[in-house]
Amino acid sequence: MVAKRPRVVVVGAGISGLAAAHRLCGAGGDRFEVAVVEAGDRVGGRILTSEFAGHRVEMGATWVQGVVGSPVYALARDAGALGEEEGGLPYERMDGFPDRVLTVVEGGEVVDADTVAGPIEELYRGMMEGARAGEAGGGGGVEEYLRRGLRAYQAARSAGGGGGGGKELEEVEEALLAMHINRERTDTSADDLGDLDLTAEGEYRDFPGKHVTIPGGYSRVVERLAAALPPGTVRLGFRLRRLEWGGNPVRLHFADGAPPLTTDHVILTVSLGVLKASLGKDASGAGGAAIAFDPPLPLFKREAVARLGFGVVNKLFLEVETVEPPEPEDVGGVQPAAPGFPFLHMAFRGHVSKIPWWMRGTESICPVHAGSTVALAWFAGREAAHLESLPDDDVIRGLHAALDSFLPAAPRWRVRRIKRSGWATDSLFLGSYSYVAVGSSGDDLDLMAEPLPRGPDAADERPPPPQPLRVLFAGEATHRTHYSTTHAAYLSGLREANRLLQHYRG
Repeated sequence: MVAKRPRVVVVGAGISGLAAAHRLCGAGGDRFEVAVVEAGDRVGGRILTSEFAGHRVEMGATWVQGVVGSPVYALARDAGALGEEEGGLPYERMDGFPDRVLTVVEGGEVVDADTVAGPIEELYRGMMEGARAGEAGGGGGVEEYLRRGLRAYQAARSAGGGGGGGKELEEVEEALLAMHINRERTDTSADDLGDLDLTAEGEYRDFPGKHVTIPGGYSRVVERLAAALPPGTVRLGFRLRRLEWGGNPVRLHFADGAPPLTTDHVILTVSLGVLKASLGKDASGAGGAAIAFDPPLPLFKREAVARLGFGVVNKLFLEVETVEPPEPEDVGGVQPAAPGFPFLHMAFRGHVSKIPWWMRGTESICPVHAGSTVALAWFAGREAAHLESLPDDDVIRGLHAALDSFLPAAPRWRVRRIKRSGWATDSLFLGSYSYVAVGSSGDDLDLMAEPLPRGPDAADERPPPPQPLRVLFAGEATHRTHYSTTHAAYLSGLREANRLLQHYRG
């Protein structure tokens, strides 16, 4: 008689779910019967490579945050996606980060890089590095921490005998800090940096080494993982509606008439946004994203889901062209090259009424690489969500108002077309990635990772009985030190697969 193999259903075919399935099918050999069910029509989740105006662009995950020891970087290398010859198309930040940027105050005044913009950027970067090194005191939110730093910087300048710099300079410095705060909002997905916990920043970790993009596209990573699974493992169009986990077997019910499944174990990799919607708090705007848990999620899990932050970040790509080009000067018979779109950092001061409020939520509009006619602006929070609701013409008008204010001199730039992401209204995700909000902590990320049913109380000295591990949780919001990243999602998938492997090894 052939022994029955344990059944495992992985919910979600993002990098976390694919990593778990790949590990179980590889290290587990034929030990498990594995299925991956995905609500959408593709693999990858919040990894989505696309094309725009002759460029390869990332609509979701963009960066490999550190290359030394990064499993995602290793996967991209193994997939052959790191060589530029593999990419074919120009891609985001193919030339790294620019050495110099053009920083302009609303209205068109260029900010001196050496005496004004540079020192404020150094202040911001130094304070955030200190926070992530655990050196920031006082607790609370990150925004007030940064504003305290600016006030101290200005006070020290005044006390040093150089004068306070005047009200005009201080207003420019405040606008520059607000610009960097917009940058930090997109880095963390926090709508308001006052809600981003300062203490928790000391636990966050990147891998060592430089941050890079992937020439062949991030999607190559997940496509390689999916292709390595046995045929038929991944099933698209299975949208989980109800999860009955109170006994064995666990039962999964899906939308749109998809057949239910029974299993011994579920690895749930849905986004924190979907879990929040499943609590009922955001159910009215969930667009059918909520999952009914039967029995309901236990209190410790519901509280962790509710306390942690989950925000939205969107990318707005624009193809630009010049109008009214400047008259070229013939120097020795050599025609000078047309100036490229600048790496534009924008310090908003609220002086130009034509610039819409949502446009003021971005730090910059920068070409995706030097000389490119494709530029990119990042948005977070309420501005990012509002951007999804606007018709293209309204977005382009807002961009033109900003460009006219910040780049008033020739050449004048106009937007030909745009392409944008829409993670807030995508009911499969309801946002982008997690952050540790004020009132939560890294402990909540650990609670997110605990399987159900929960193990015995730690105070109980009796040997614990084996736990059934009916529902296991993976995804970027379940990793204490790398949350919000693709490598957190990947590592969490491996963690839960290894938990099952260890469970059956006894």
